Formats: sequence, C-alpha cells, structure tokens
Amino acid sequence: MGNSYAGQLRTTRFEEVLHNSIEASLRSSTVVPRPVFSQLYLEPEQRPGVPNGQMENEEDDDEDGSESNSPPIPYQIKPPPEGCCTTDGFCQAGKDLRLASMSAECVDVPTGFLLVGAKSPSIPDHILVCAVDQRFLPDERGRNALLGFSGNCVGCGEKGFRYFTEFSNHINLKLTTQPKKQKHLKYHLLRSAQGVLVKGPPICWKGINGRARQTSSVACTEQPAPGPGANDPLASSGHAGPNSASYTDLNGHLHVSETSLPMTNGSHIPISQQPLPQASLAAYGPGRLTVIGSIANTGPPKKRHKGWSPESSGPSEAAHRPAPSSTVGATKSADNRTSGFLCQGSSPLFPPGESVTVPDNLLQTCGLQPVIFKGHGALPRLCGNTGEVLVNGRLQSCYQGSQTLPRIYEQHGASSIQPLSTEMQILLTIYYLVQLAPDQVPLMEDLEQILTRSWRESHLTEIRQYQQNHAQFPTPILGLAQPLTSSQLPWLAKLATSSCGESVLVLDTIPSLAEALDDTFQRLLEGRLSQTHYVVIICMGRSQETESCVVVTGKHQTRALAESMISPSDCMREIRQELSSGMTAELEASFSSLGPDEDLEAVLEKASLESASPSAQGYRQEHTGEPTCSEYRVTWHEIRPIQLAVARKLLSHVCAIADSSTHNLDLGSFDKVEFLICVPPSEVTFQQVAQHLCSSGVLQELGLDQDGPSTKGAEQYVVKLDQSAVAKINGLIHKSKLNPYTLFILVHDHAHWDISSEQYGRLAGDPSSGMVDSLLNSRQIQEAANILTLHVTSFPFALQTQNTRISPYNEIHWPFNNDVDLYQEKTKYFGVTELLESTRSGNSLPLLRFDSSFESMVAALEERFPKLHSVVIRTQVLLRHYCMALLATAGGQTQLQKHTSVETLEMVQCLLGVAGSCGSRHGHMLLLRIPFPVLAARAHQRLCRVRDLLGLHDRFEVVLGDPMSGIVVGKHFLNQLKIWLKIQDPDWTPRTYLELEALPCILIFTGMDPMGESLPRSLKYCDQRVLSCCAQQRTALEQELGLAAYLVWAEPRSERKPPTSSDLSESDPDKPSSTDNEEEEHALNVNSALPGLDQSQNPQSDSSPHKPHKLSLRQASVSDDTPQAYRRSSKSTSPGSSSTPDSPLRYSCSWARDLNRPPVVLLPKALYDLITTVDSSGLPKSTSFLPHASVEWDSSFRPLLSKMMTCTEQSLYYRQWTKPKPHHMDSSNRSEGRSDNFHPRRLLLSGPPQVGKTGAYLQFLGILSRMLIRLMEVDIYDEEDINCQSSEPESGQYHQPVASWPNADTMRGMPFDFTIYDPKYEDISAIYSPDFTLKPERNHRRQEDVYLRRRTARIKLSKYAAYNTYHHCEQCHQYMGFNPRYQLCESTLHAFTFSHLLLGEEIQLYFIIPKSKEHHFSFSQPGGQLESMRLPLSSDWNPDCIKSPIFTPTTGRHEHGLFNLFHAMDGASHLHILVIKEYEMAVYKKYWPNHIMLVLPTIFNGAGIGAAHFLIKELSYHNLELERSRRMEHDNRLQDVWPFIILADDSCVMWNAVDIDPKSGAVESEQNVSLKQVLQHMESSPDITQYGMCGLRKWSSWGGRTGRCREPFTRGHLHDFVLLNVDLTQDVRYNQNRFTCDDVDFNLRIHSAGLLICRFNNFSVMKKQIAIGGYRTFIIKTKMTDVPTTVQPSQYICAPDSKHLFLATPAQLLLEKYLQHTSQRLFPLSAGNCSHPVLSVDCYLNLGPEATVCFVSSRPHSINISTAGLLFSGLLLYFCDSFVTPGFLKKFQFLKGATLCVICPNRSALRQTVVRLELEDRWRFRLSDEFQTANAKEDQPLFFLTGKHI
Repeated sequence: MGNSYAGQLRTTRFEEVLHNSIEASLRSSTVVPRPVFSQLYLEPEQRPGVPNGQMENEEDDDEDGSESNSPPIPYQIKPPPEGCCTTDGFCQAGKDLRLASMSAECVDVPTGFLLVGAKSPSIPDHILVCAVDQRFLPDERGRNALLGFSGNCVGCGEKGFRYFTEFSNHINLKLTTQPKKQKHLKYHLLRSAQGVLVKGPPICWKGINGRARQTSSVACTEQPAPGPGANDPLASSGHAGPNSASYTDLNGHLHVSETSLPMTNGSHIPISQQPLPQASLAAYGPGRLTVIGSIANTGPPKKRHKGWSPESSGPSEAAHRPAPSSTVGATKSADNRTSGFLCQGSSPLFPPGESVTVPDNLLQTCGLQPVIFKGHGALPRLCGNTGEVLVNGRLQSCYQGSQTLPRIYEQHGASSIQPLSTEMQILLTIYYLVQLAPDQVPLMEDLEQILTRSWRESHLTEIRQYQQNHAQFPTPILGLAQPLTSSQLPWLAKLATSSCGESVLVLDTIPSLAEALDDTFQRLLEGRLSQTHYVVIICMGRSQETESCVVVTGKHQTRALAESMISPSDCMREIRQELSSGMTAELEASFSSLGPDEDLEAVLEKASLESASPSAQGYRQEHTGEPTCSEYRVTWHEIRPIQLAVARKLLSHVCAIADSSTHNLDLGSFDKVEFLICVPPSEVTFQQVAQHLCSSGVLQELGLDQDGPSTKGAEQYVVKLDQSAVAKINGLIHKSKLNPYTLFILVHDHAHWDISSEQYGRLAGDPSSGMVDSLLNSRQIQEAANILTLHVTSFPFALQTQNTRISPYNEIHWPFNNDVDLYQEKTKYFGVTELLESTRSGNSLPLLRFDSSFESMVAALEERFPKLHSVVIRTQVLLRHYCMALLATAGGQTQLQKHTSVETLEMVQCLLGVAGSCGSRHGHMLLLRIPFPVLAARAHQRLCRVRDLLGLHDRFEVVLGDPMSGIVVGKHFLNQLKIWLKIQDPDWTPRTYLELEALPCILIFTGMDPMGESLPRSLKYCDQRVLSCCAQQRTALEQELGLAAYLVWAEPRSERKPPTSSDLSESDPDKPSSTDNEEEEHALNVNSALPGLDQSQNPQSDSSPHKPHKLSLRQASVSDDTPQAYRRSSKSTSPGSSSTPDSPLRYSCSWARDLNRPPVVLLPKALYDLITTVDSSGLPKSTSFLPHASVEWDSSFRPLLSKMMTCTEQSLYYRQWTKPKPHHMDSSNRSEGRSDNFHPRRLLLSGPPQVGKTGAYLQFLGILSRMLIRLMEVDIYDEEDINCQSSEPESGQYHQPVASWPNADTMRGMPFDFTIYDPKYEDISAIYSPDFTLKPERNHRRQEDVYLRRRTARIKLSKYAAYNTYHHCEQCHQYMGFNPRYQLCESTLHAFTFSHLLLGEEIQLYFIIPKSKEHHFSFSQPGGQLESMRLPLSSDWNPDCIKSPIFTPTTGRHEHGLFNLFHAMDGASHLHILVIKEYEMAVYKKYWPNHIMLVLPTIFNGAGIGAAHFLIKELSYHNLELERSRRMEHDNRLQDVWPFIILADDSCVMWNAVDIDPKSGAVESEQNVSLKQVLQHMESSPDITQYGMCGLRKWSSWGGRTGRCREPFTRGHLHDFVLLNVDLTQDVRYNQNRFTCDDVDFNLRIHSAGLLICRFNNFSVMKKQIAIGGYRTFIIKTKMTDVPTTVQPSQYICAPDSKHLFLATPAQLLLEKYLQHTSQRLFPLSAGNCSHPVLSVDCYLNLGPEATVCFVSSRPHSINISTAGLLFSGLLLYFCDSFVTPGFLKKFQFLKGATLCVICPNRSALRQTVVRLELEDRWRFRLSDEFQTANAKEDQPLFFLTGKHI
C-alpha cells in the first residue's frame, strides 16, 4: 500500500504525451526501436527458430508475480459458516452470480467500482460476476493497480470485502491454492448496445512489456540468420489490444485471440485522459486512432521482492519526465539547413498542372534510379530526364483496393461501413516502411494484409453484426477511440520515423506533390539521402484531400524494384545490350585481377603448363580402364504403385463424367483410344516424354506401334507447342471426325506454360505466345464429343481462376507424402516442403542454404555498377568463384581459396573427388541455374576453357542445357555413357538429362522458366545463386525450387542377389541383433536424417526387432575422398561378415552411396529469407504471393492460405480470389446466362515437380483403353448343359437340319423332354420320366461346387446388344428420353382395373405411359380413361415392326437392367413394358423416363417372380379379349388378333443364330443377330398360333460347337425368353405364390394340358451376369430386426402355437427354401433313389438335388407319364383343388414307410383336405407331424402335415 507511484491517475495533455514518447524513443537503448503499428497490424513472421504460438495461453500461467521455482504452498480453505450455501456459482447467501444468469439483470455498481469476471476451478465454463474497486485493478497497460482488494457481492449486496481471501470464500471459489486476485479475476464485464452484460477484455495483470520481453528473449535464443524478419517487428504479434480480433476468413470465420499487447519500442501515448479499462478495445479506422505504447518495465509488482526497489532506474522513468518542446525538432522531417525552404511561404509555388523536371545525370550522380510509388491524388507529370525515374502504381492500387471491402459487405445487405481514411492508410504505410530491414524490399502483399487487418479491427462491431447471420458470436463491445485527423497525421508520422534513424524521411510541410518531388530530386543530387531508403511525401496544402506518394531512394530497393517492373523479354534485351555494348568490360577487368601483382589469366596459364606434366598424365591414366562398378542402375522408367493409383483416380473421374446426367461423354460408344501429348517447345522435354512413352508399353497396348517399340515411333504422339503443332492438332481434329468411335485424349503437359490468349500473342507479334489458346481452346476441340483434354501441371494456380474452364470436380491431386502408405509406395517425395523442413530440423546441415560470401561480393559490385543488371553481376561473380575453386582444388593454388566461398569450394571438391573413387568413374551432377541463355552460353564457354586449361577435360563434363537445342557431350563421356547404359548404337547421343545419370558434370540449365525437364538422381547440388528475386509469384518461385525435387527410397533397396548366411550382420533385420548399447554400428540412414521422412517404414522383422542407427547429414557431408567418414565398426556373429546388402555404406561408389540423398540447394539470400519466413498461417510467405503473373487478386482483402488446407481447398481458394488478366487465355471464358463456364471434357492433374506425373498419365491411357475394351465386353454365362447324358432325339430324326420353321404335326409326334438342361437349375430336383437316368457324378459334383461362382465368358458386345442405363450414344438418346435437344419426357399415370377369380377382388393396376408411347394404347377419348393396349392382327406384317408386346419383370435393377433394346431391335418399332413393384416406381421412372411401366399392386410388393408372371399373363389375356371386342365394334366382324406376348428376363443381352451347312446339316458357325431378326423369324412361323409357347436355346460355348448335327426344334423346358400364346394357355396359369422354379412348374402344366412347346435350337440367347438385384435375391431376416441374419433352414418351420422366433419373410418363400434344404429328412426314402421318385400332384416343387420328382396332373384329359408298376417314395400335395379325389390317389402305389406331405393355406383347410381325400385310410398321422412356416399369425403362415404310408 506504500508504493510511491501506485495509483497515479493524473491527466496529461496530448502534446505533452507526444513529447514524452519522443524523448523515450530517443533515449531507448534499442538499436532499432520497434514502432507501434508494426505490431498492431502485421502478421507475425515466424522464423524457423521461433516456436509457434509463443504468446498463446499466457493467461493460464501462474500470475502471482513470484519468480521462485518452489512448489505452491497448499491452501486450506476456511470451512463455510453453518447453514450457508456452498453451491458452485452462488454466493454464501444463495444468490446466483453466474454471468449466464445475470446478463440481463440490472446490477447496482457503486461509483468507482467496475464489474469483473472471476473464474472458479470447479466450474470452468462459467464466469462469476463481481464488483471491484477500479483502483485495485490495472489499466490497459498493466499498470497503476493498488495492492490489496476492495469488492462487493453483486448477488446478496454485501459490501466492504477488504481481503480477496474473504471475498473468494464468500463467492464459493473453493480454491486449493492461496487466493490471488491476479489469478482469479480474469475479465472486464461490460454492457453491450442491447444492454446485455457480456464478457469483455481480459484484465492485463502482467502488463505489456513483461510478456513481450519474454517472447523476444525466446526469439533471440535461436539466433536465426539475418534477413527480413530476423530483427523485424513483423516477427511479433500484431494485435491492436487485449481483445483485438484476428480474422482468417472474411466470409464468416472469426477467431478472436485474447492476448496482451505486444512491445512497441517505448513510444507511449495515453489513449484518453481517463485510464479506463475499456480503452484497450479502441478501434483503429478511418478518422479513429489509438496509439498504445509500452515501457521497459511491466509496471508495479504485485508484491515486493528481492532485487527491486522503487528507486530503480529504467526506461519507464524517461517516459514520465517532461520533455522540452524542442524535442520535436529532433525528428527527421527536415534539417536546419533547409528549414526555410520547407516553409510554405518561402519556396516558389507550382501552379496547378505544372510538371516536375527530372534532373539530368541523376543516375550517374547518385548511383540509383528512384522509383515513385503513386499514392493519393494525381501525380504531377514528369518531364526532362524521365528515363532515369520509374513510376509504379502498385501502392495506389493497394489503396484503391482498400476501399472495396466495405462494398463487399454492403452488397450482402450490411449497413454502410466507412473505408480506411487516407490518413490512416498513409500512417500504416509509414509504419510498414519503418520496420523494413535495410536489405528488404517492400512487398505490396504485406501492406495489403496490414490495411486489411486494420480495417477489420477498426470495424469489429459492424463485421460481427454482418456475420451474425452466419454464426453466433458474443455481443460486440464498443471501444473508445480518438479520431485521426489530418492535423495529427504529421505528428504521428514523425513519431513513427523517430526510431528508424534516417531510413524513412517524411516531407509533410510542402503544399504540393510537384514541389515535394522537386525537393526530393535536389536532395538526391546533393547526396543528402544517401542513408534514406524511402521518402514519404504528404501534402495537405492546396486541396481539401490529402495527397501522398512514396519515393524509393535506397540503392538496393530501387534496383530490385526497377528490375521487377520490366518484362522478361525486356530484361533479356537489356542484358544482351549490356554484353554487346561493352558495359561489362570494367566488371570483367576487375575480376581478372587477383591482387597487386597477380592476374587470373597468368595463373591459368601456369596451371595449364603444370597439368600437361607427365605426373599429371600418369594420374589421369591411372584412373582409366574398364568399368568395375556393379551398383549402377537406372530406374526412371519404372512405374511405382502411387503412379498406378493416380492413374486409377484419373480413370474414375473420366467415368464420373460419363455417368453424369449431362451425357457429355459416352464411354460405351468408344472402342479405341488414341492420344496426343503436347509439351512446351523444349527439345529435352520432348525427347523425355517420348522415351517415357516408348518404355511404358502404352503404344503396344493401344495397338499403335506398327514397327515395334522405338523412340521414333513414340515421337509421332508427342508434339512441341510451336508452329509444328498446328498441323498435328488439325490432324487430330480431322481424325476425330472420321472416327467417331475412337476416344482421343489430348494431354497438355506442363500446362501452366504459355497461358496467354491468342489475341494477345497476335498483338504482341510473338508467334509462340498464345499457341495453347489457339489450338487447345479452339471450337473444334471444345465441341468434339470424342476428344478429352487432360491438363497436367505442377503449378495449377493459373488455371484455377474465376473464369477457369475446368470444373473443380474434374481436378485430380497427387496424394501427399503421408498418404503413400495407402499405396504401398517404397519412395517418398522430397520437395519444397521438405527442403524448408531441413532448415528447421537443427540436427543436420540444412539442404537449403545461402552463400553469405557470395552475397557480400554481389552487394558491393551492385553498388559499384548501378547500370548493370544484377543477374549479369551475379553471373560474373559465380563464374569467378568457380574458376577460383577449380584452381584451388585441381591446380594446387590453395592460396586462391580466399577468392571463392566455402560453398563453391565444397561443390567443386565433390565434383572432382567422387569420380576418382569409382572404377567406372561414376560421379555427381552440379546444376547451375542461369535463366538467360546469353549468360549461360558465356558461362559454358568460360568453364570449359578453365577446365581444359587445367587438364580436367576427362574428369567432368560441362553441359549447356538449352531448351531450344539438344545435349552435346564430349566423345570421352559419350563412350562412358554407352558402356554404362549398354548401348550398341554407334550414332547414339543422350537426348535427356535423365540419360546423364552418374556422369560427373556441370549442367548449366538455362531458359527463363523450366519446361518440365527431369533431372537424374545423381544431382547433388543445385546452384541457383544467379536467380533474380524480383519475380515474386508463387509459380515462379516454386518451379525453380522444384528442380531439386527428389524421390527418396523409404526403405533400403535390395541387391540383385539375396545375401547368404555369411553376409548377415547385426544390422540385418532378419537376424537377431547382437549389438549391445555400448558399441553401436553407425549406418547412414537417410530416412531418419532427413526431415519429413518416417523411419518407421523401414522393414523390420517382427520376431527380431533391431535398433536402427543413423549418421546425420552433417557427418555424411564430409568429402567423399575420405572413406573414414563411412567406415563402420560392426560386431558380427560370424567371421568375415560384411555390411548388410541394403546398407549404403557398403558401396564403393560414391554415387551409389549418395543415391538416396536429396540435393543441396543454394539460393540468393533475399530469396532464402523470403521462402524460409513463415507467416501466421504456418506456411512460407511465398505462398501468399500472386500465384502467377497472368492473374490478379480479385480483392486485396482476402484471407491467407491455411496450412491445413488440402489441395482441393487451395483450388477453391484461388477460384474465389483470383481472376485472369486481360491477356490470360481464360479472360474471355464468360458466357451470358450460365452459372459456370466449365468445359465438361477437361481434367486437371496436378502434382509436385518430378514426382512421376508423366508415368501416371501414360498408365492412365493404358487402363482407359483396357476399360473401353472392357466396356465393350460383358460377362456372359457360359456353362455346359447339365444332365446331357439323358436321352435326346437323334439329330435329323424329326426335322431336316436346315429347316427354318417347325412343323406342327411333326412337333406333336415328338416326345416331351422332361430333362432340365439349364445350369442355373443344377441344385433342383430332377423330373422323373420313363427314360430318366440320374447322372452318376451329379450329387458328388453338387456337394463340391454348390458355393462356387458360376462360369462366365467375356464376350465383346455386338452392335445388336441390349444395354443398361449407363449406355449413352447419339442414336438412342431419343429412345432413352435423355436427349437434351428434346423436351424432357412427359408421362402420364393411368389406372386399369380388372378382376380375377384367383385374386378374389378387383385389382387396380397402374400404367406409366410416356407421351411418345400413347399410340400403343386406346383411350375412351384423348387424355381420357385407358381402355386397352392395342394389338395387331395375326395377318399384319411390317418388316420394321415387332407384333408381340415385350414384358420384362424386374426388381432392384433400375440401373443395371438391360432395358435399352434400341440397338437390339435394329431400329424396329416395338412395344416394351417394364413390370415393376410399386415401391420402385419412382426410381425406375427416373432412369427410364421413356419406357412404359406396369406397376404391380401393393399386395405384390413382397411377392416373387410367380406373381409378376401371373399378372402379366392374366392381364394380357384380359387385354386380348378387350381388343377383340374393340375391333368387333369398329369392323362388325370377328378378327384374328395377335395372341402372343414375350416374357423376357432383364439380363438378356445378345442373341445368336447358327449357320447350318446345307449339305451336311452340321453347324458351321454362330453369329450375333438382332432381336428383331429372331422375333420376326419366330412370328412368321407357319401355324404359329397352334403353339402354346416357343422359346430359344440358352447360349453356351459347349453347345454351339461346329461340326455337330442336332435337331433344330425340340419339345422341352423353356426359360428366360419365351413367346407365350395367352389365348391357348388361358386355362393354365402361373402360380402367383411362387418364388422359385415357377417356369419349370408352368412348363410341366403346359405340356400336361396338351399344348405344343417348341424350342428354336438354331437361335440362342446370351444372359449377362448381373450381381445386383433380381428376383433370385432372397433375404431371410427375423421379425425382431431388419438386419439379415443367419437362420438355419430347420428354423424356417415350427410347430403350430409354439413360441418360436418368427421371421419377416413370406411364408411361401420359407416353405420353398425349407423343402429344398431338408428333403432328406422329409422324404428319407427318396434320397438318391431315382427309381422311386416323390409323386407331386399338379405342382412341381424343388425338393433338393437328392430327390427325384414325378409330376402328374389331376386335370381331366391331361397328358401324364405311365406310372404302372412304379413305387413312389413319397406323396406331395400342394393346395389341392377339387380335381384331386380319393380315387385319383388310389391309382398310385407307394413304398412302405413312404412320406406324405400335405400343404394348405391354413389349419382348417389342412384338416378338410385330409378328410376329403380319405388319407387316414392309407397314411398314419401323429399330432407332432403338423407344422407351419415360421411366420406370425398376421403374416398368414402356411401349414403342412406329414404322415407315413401304412
């Protein structure tokens, strides 16, 4: 209570505070004080060494102020008074204190008290409301809190709590530690605009600086490499206050971070004259400003402790000392010499519109070319020496973009929101420039984010109100703020620049931009801006509006900005001019000098003489000879599992296009695949793709290799996108028109190259620009229905804009590294992400580096030669370094090492050293990336000269990698490559970089952009120090880093031969380990040494796990000439054991040892800093850059990419936030009236560089071809007929083999063949006939094969096939009703009622009749009641018409049923009706809108196929009678109406006809014919109306063999496809209760009725295997659950009135399945006894394959077989009618003990049947022999009685 400074609540004027802040800033001991706004509005740039989330969750720390590490003292809570309330959330008086309960109540708060929220550990989800004296609470800066406590209870109203311990007991906090207000008083509580009490900002107990200093100390411990962000205020958090909000998504995702204020360099201005806690919520925005400063101390300590005294001096005291008014003059607005000039009245005024003259020799005088960023207002016109001044409009665009965000909200109905004011934009820009490091270049992306966050935080209330429709947020809290006026702007601007020395100058007193620019030019000429990087001009004199601009005057910054503002073509032109005009002569001369008395040329000449000495020659000859290295292997052509997986993903997307309702791709109509691969105009890429294509086998698979596999043949299908591509693309279009059944795949590889529009290329005069647009986006390509375009790229961003032509659903993304386990992938990709991970690992040398020595020399030369392009300087420095390194390493000039860098020396030593360690001279590749070809050519010439002078021409090769030319390799190395690759062709030369595998070489890779060239695995160093850092687009940066992408084996690769037992050491995973902990072997394990690679994927034996040991990359990076680095100490269990074959250390070849190590990448320092800097989302800062130079951001106010985003989410991000520039080829892709502009046949495959995309899409072509062939094929049942040994009429006995039609009289003389041949009935009971003999192996075969899959054959579909709904061709679109040119098929639901005796009541059916099919029906009037279905006359004949209506009963096959008969009918008119169940009506109508449908009644929803057949036949006969009556009414005479219908299975796919040799009568061949031909042939048969039923043979490759003579027509069973005479068979009905074998039962009853059955054996029907749906799909489930369960057949029945588990299955189905599976117990005498069959009266039921059934009919005049002398083993009576009499049954004889089974619908009928048939006379019954199916009573079970024959 005695603190001398505690509770100082005095007021201070604004000017006084400003002076105090300036003085504090000047007295600060920090070298570069950190300005205020750099922390308020900049996202934190997390350096690699700084942990993420440093400032998170700090309010959960122990906040008692003690710095002791001792454990907390246990606290014994005082027991509460007796009888008081102890409920959590209530005070001891029983009043509710929870905020959720009191938010709407009015609380009386005394003057000087504030409502705060306390947290109780027992109820962490609630906040308790308390009233506390504000003097004992800290202000918004964590200061001025009195020690002690004073509070009131707002529940019961008790006042005067003077100790927090007493108060905590009263409000029932129930603490286990000493109560402290700092720990448990958490939040301010405030009233919202609606009067609701809500949680406010956290109470800032710790203060600002304490927390920020802690963060800074942690950041400094890592000591990251200097660069942007190393000492950068951007590295701290950028929040505006304790309750400032951080937005990651503008559209509704609000994340409010409640963190304390960051450190702000001692600049302190009180926010208001009263230190209210609410001031921490001040908003920053247009006209509103709150500058919150901080001091070096954290404020008064909570308790006195050792080491602190009130008299301690610190920066905090400086902030409170009064500062003289002259302190303002110390700010750098202008020096004393120009004070008079800066006065408004002492300088000549520029009249309005007057221009500014740029001084002559500006560049020569000051050594820089100033860049003017246009800001607010119109920039004056420049004249004079304007060529030495650049004007940039990016800043102005950024300002203008900041005005668009309010309109974004307003167009969604939000209230008007003011944009950022001009003053605030200028002030934020100044603070951004101040925090930039001396070598940093301003980035507009950073400034855009600053403005965005500032606007969001200033309008937090309005944004929340706008977003409350999307999410529920806490009620916003209104903050207090002072408006930022134009008069305050100069003061605050000077305050901001006071801490940065002279780097930023503010000119604010000059009335016009013209005067200020003129003054700036004068300052430049006078040299007064030599230490100034930016001049910010603010003018407020002449107009009402504030005008501004920024002049960049820093030499590094102006150079970088100037080079970034010119196009690559202009840059190349400028470099050519510099080289040709001799501007580089002085630079080259400076490089030739090595000192006062040394010259580079002289040293080279001396080294050249030494290299020609005999000793050197002997050294070179010593290393020549035959190759002895056995580790060499090339693997680039191998296909990996992940590539096959991606190929299948491509195929699935193609199938999705085909399956969509738009029908943009009809895969079923294509029978062949052709393709053309378009690549950029790079000869290396062209040859690379051609070789991949040649080795992939795709050409052979597609049948496109007429002359065998060769690269020349493959080149026909690859085209470079230059002028030669026009003819090939036109040829592809022409072929697509000539071959409509061929699918052409147009692959656009490296698709992000050349996305300019055709019009732009024409205007620019560049013939290569716009080539892709003119060819691939042509109307012919877009409209061709058989051309599919596949774009392949590593950088798809430019193709993912608002105007993209590719649907997001047609994008295929390469799987991530963490997904490779799903594909059993043995390699892991090492790309940009993994390179960045290596910089943060800390346990090894990073693979991504920069060269500080190189950068220092470049910086000095750039300042010395301001007129030279930086790339020219960098190239010269690079060549000097390499020359010196070669001299120092190979020439013995070790004193020259000081003229090169350590990195260059390391690379040269590796290049020269590895070739000597291998007998075959294998080595590494060193890549020099020099984008400009003219500089690359000079570098190639220079390095070759130095190499040859040093006599190293046989040690390594220097290859110039020019995309426009081939690869040139010297003869010596050419011979080596031929030996390694085992090539015999004398004219062979390498054409791709992949063929340079293991060749020691320097590859000078040139070209402005890589064009898809792949690099070999021997690449060890990727030197990109020459790259320009100006092209700050994501694609440009990532494609350069992609050159170093690498595939690392996730597990060791095995040797060619397996290791012997003597070769096994302790590191062998298959051998128990004998290595102890003290002596571990050190094996190089790249998977564990490299970041991002999981060591756990190494295969290890489960029985003997071994501990892997690893050597870090730091250890592995020792020179390859020192084998000691790879020497290993192993303790083997057997003498003479060596290293494991999988260990890299066993290789003698350095190339083989390093084969699994990614290359090292050297970058320019600025680029390195840019890439390794991480933004707040956790991603590299480069990811927030513009994705491509041809696109632009749709809005400056956009969320950042998130680290958690998938590739799909990134695509959607770019599709929302980027739009193409006018010269982009997609800029014109906008169609009026369309919601999207996607091309339906375009796909995009994206994956990281060099990951294997080429192999993936080549495999896709192969599997696509196989799929199309597969689509043209179908699985047909191909089974040999069963029971073939049964007697069959001899061939030609009744009809001539060449007979076309059967003779009715002859057919009547033929015996009926009772034998069933269809293999699908192999498991049913055989039918007894007089000549029946059971097949001997029948039972044995059935026991083995009962569960085997039926045999099928894959047959190619003919042009007469029937199709399912997936078939979409142009010919049958109208037939299907899907043609988009036609109106959607309209159909009408018609009711049709008829009665039937067996149904017992009238049945109402529904016909769904499309409008186009109504002519097949007759109505009472147009649109009236349906009367009948029209039938032709028997005498009618039309060659293009089928007379018989086709009925197809179906269920569960709305997609897979073969109902498309358009091709099968060969265009003939026909009537096709689908018979469906009521509950499937909607789905069938959806898929077949143009088909007629007969909907079965509701009672048949659970019925089987018998019900459908029954209703079809009875309805057809009823319709026949109606048609006869209708024709009688019209013609008054009886006419012969066509009586036939067709019953067809929904799996009939094709029909065949047999060709008969007319001479021998033998079968010659069998060919596909149309269904039209088959039906018209059958319908035209003579006397066809005399046949009751006709049918076809089921196709089988066994039955249609050539050279066989057989009867063309037979009488027997018909299945699947029958022509039924409903007139003759009116008295024979299908059994509507049957589920199985209903056709067998019907065939037997047709025959017994004396009707003719004829099978046309010269025709056959093919049945497709359809595994889905159908009437044979039976589901047995219990009544208790709908889930199918396993129920034994014995449980299908039970005793009547017993407690049994009832089944939810139709009773008839249970009965049929029971009889099928339990006939051995029911009819024991019939098992395997075919001579004593079971007698079945009027019905055929399947009793299983062990029993034989004899069918007899009880009808009068029926035809039955003779049963004289035949003893039956059983009698089966099923629903006996009155025709079965006791006398009829007495005709048959039974074995003693034979079984009787009587089946009836109920128990009453069962007893009546026994009595009526007098069964008790010959059969013995027991009470226990009565059973029922396991159905509940309401499900109408069936009953049956069994008995024994007496």
